Amino acid sequence: VQLQASGGGLVQAGGSLRLSCVVSGRTFSRYSIGWFRQTTGKERESIAAITYTGRLHYSDSVRGRFTISRDTASSTVYLQMNSLKPEDTAVYYCASGARPYYFTPQPEDYDYWGQGTLVTVSS
Repeated sequence: VQLQASGGGLVQAGGSLRLSCVVSGRTFSRYSIGWFRQTTGKERESIAAITYTGRLHYSDSVRGRFTISRDTASSTVYLQMNSLKPEDTAVYYCASGARPYYFTPQPEDYDYWGQGTLVTVSS
């Protein structure tokens, strides 16, 4: 199982970025995929997920600004981030849920992680 995250970068406040996560070795119809972020000194935070049924989940901090989606043909999960704020600055990770046909936003229940991509939002 491998997850490859990309798409981070530097953007001004109010701007947009789209992150991509290419997933191999896991089937979207069986495993939930989540996006998380982490800043120095803080715990990893769940911000969005798409379950094995296609149901979408968002944290309060990003709901209405971020959109998660998936493309089965390319085995890719996307995170479209709009109206970015300086407090969105973090390393962003995608991860696969550890159990099939199960969803939880808790990071400890995800077993395979992408390498992380840095998003920096300037004020």
